Amino acid sequence: MKLMIASDIHGSAFYCKELLKAFKNEHADKILLLGDILYHGPRNDLPKGYAPKEVIAMLNGIKEYIICVRGNCDTEVDQMVLEFPVLGEQAFLYVDGTEMLAVHGHKPFPSVKAGTFVLSGHTHVPKLEEANGVTYMNPGSVSIPKENSHHGYMVFENKKFLWKDFDGNVVKDYSVK
Repeated sequence: MKLMIASDIHGSAFYCKELLKAFKNEHADKILLLGDILYHGPRNDLPKGYAPKEVIAMLNGIKEYIICVRGNCDTEVDQMVLEFPVLGEQAFLYVDGTEMLAVHGHKPFPSVKAGTFVLSGHTHVPKLEEANGVTYMNPGSVSIPKENSHHGYMVFENKKFLWKDFDGNVVKDYSVK
């Protein structure tokens, strides 16, 4: 199974189109969204192409492929317009023998056992850190990258995580041991 992992679209129709184009080009089976889908949030400038209604239509068009967790900018009203679950605080996935906990990253989450991969967004900065046998990863932001990082996403396939920009360039990779 090929899993695309993305976070922090923040209502940008421009970058949502880029994400969906990448999803198609990657031939991914599912897309895991790590929250902050429609609203840009009070601390962020409006992203390029801010048009939440267009993002709603685009994502509802692929709803059967989406797994999503709630971000700090996602609310009950978002669930009223999005046709896939967006309010779950966490999702536990088991993909090709690899255990993953998906969260947005703005709240404490349950402790996990060594060997688990914790996938989170929120900071808008791509990350790869290991502590006590747990690997923490952040794909960065689709629309509002921070700390001079790229607009992009991650993919997981064949026991390998790849961070990519929207030109398809691999920015970082990590193989599961």
